[in-house]
Amino acid sequence: MSTGTTETPDTAAIPELVIISGMSGAGRSTAAKCLEDLGWFVVDNLPPALIPTMVDLGARSQGNVARIAVVVDVRGRRFFDNLRESLADLEAKNVKRRVLFLEASDEALVRRFESVRRPHPLQGDGRIVDGIEAERDLLRELRGDADLVIDTSSLNVHELRAKMDAQFAGDEEPELRATVMSFGYKYGLPVDADLVVDCRFLPNPHWVPELRPFTGLNEEVSGYVFNQPGAKEFLDRYSELLQLIAAGYRREGKRYVTIAVGCTGGKHRSVAMSERLAARLAAEGVETVVVHRDMGRE
Repeated sequence: MSTGTTETPDTAAIPELVIISGMSGAGRSTAAKCLEDLGWFVVDNLPPALIPTMVDLGARSQGNVARIAVVVDVRGRRFFDNLRESLADLEAKNVKRRVLFLEASDEALVRRFESVRRPHPLQGDGRIVDGIEAERDLLRELRGDADLVIDTSSLNVHELRAKMDAQFAGDEEPELRATVMSFGYKYGLPVDADLVVDCRFLPNPHWVPELRPFTGLNEEVSGYVFNQPGAKEFLDRYSELLQLIAAGYRREGKRYVTIAVGCTGGKHRSVAMSERLAARLAAEGVETVVVHRDMGRE
């Protein structure tokens, strides 16, 4: 009888896990390749029921497989019902896992499928839009449970990789990461926003001829915005509210939040407010990235 000891997944180093899912055509392959380039062990289209087994194998690798990324999509739709059960199993084993969901608008997805002349995997005998609608219905619950949603509608491959690097390249995982995104209402709401702030209650620098050519990054424009009645009060009070929300997110294990700050065109007020708001969050210890989605589109 052997007197040696065998390391089990309970005593071994449990790998960090990222589950990559989302809409077909939204960039899952690019996201997976980016994680692979960052040193993650990537498994494409693994049936959800096998995810805990994959993690157990990684735990037995003596540290050789410390980070695992698994791509789960509708190609394995007959196994998809097992995903929730697998996630519960991982939680019971104290596996540090995150769900990344790649999103895109119907228009962007149709354009991408047509450009490569490939059918949507769920369209059957119907149209591409029928497949997209069916997939959205199938993934709706998973999208709601995702830790991070990235909308790739207006992103190219390099921009998506930059977002992935910003979220996953660091050696140490921060308690909370925030993306503060300025946008213009006339270009539509960001679909990946967790919180939306409306700055249209402030006078628009667009109607000041000497300020119109500049953006909210300009000191004169920013000064004009924050000299308006209510601007500083709004910044102070919303920053306090975000402290409360951030504390709740941490308690609930949510590691990512996207705060969308909007004005009419996404050039002046929202840009200035986003910069100040991001500075407040950073001062509170939240790792913050600022994105000006629509600046320069006019």
